[in-house]
Amino acid sequence: MKKILSGLLITLISLSANASNFVGQLAPDFKLMAQDGEYKSLSNYKNNWLVLYFYPRDDTPGCTTEAKNFRDAYEDFKALNTEIVGVSLDDNDSHKDFSKKYQLPFDILSDTDKKTAKAYKVIGGFGPVKYTKRQTFIIDPQGSIVYHFEKVDADEHSKKVLAKLKQLQKDLL
Repeated sequence: MKKILSGLLITLISLSANASNFVGQLAPDFKLMAQDGEYKSLSNYKNNWLVLYFYPRDDTPGCTTEAKNFRDAYEDFKALNTEIVGVSLDDNDSHKDFSKKYQLPFDILSDTDKKTAKAYKVIGGFGPVKYTKRQTFIIDPQGSIVYHFEKVDADEHSKKVLAKLKQLQKDLL
């Protein structure tokens, strides 16, 4: 009962602070290939908090900054029982190179068919050129979206996500 009430409290707090239609809903599932060649789905991160961040393209200035900042704060996220996962429309070869070049310790998933980006409503583009918008979802251990960052500044984003995650977890106590 305490977990249910705590989850409800987080949802209410998040709804008041964030107008996203996703907050309070179960996160859409996915099955995507990671840079290591393994397929990952939402269940791979079950019982952990999850920072699911979408970004436009590997090895571009903003995306590189965002990934490196998450990398540099990775141990802080792990200390909060949190996994980080990046998603873009780039293919797996691009993700392998990007991950290796910047020594990213977390999964980068390839959404080449755009299904996951569409499910999370982060698909963007100009005419035939499509990309994922830079947005982030915090998902609780039960698989519910508890916060959605719709506007992201790549330079400061990892700090803001970490602060919001700490607040959300503190509110559970």
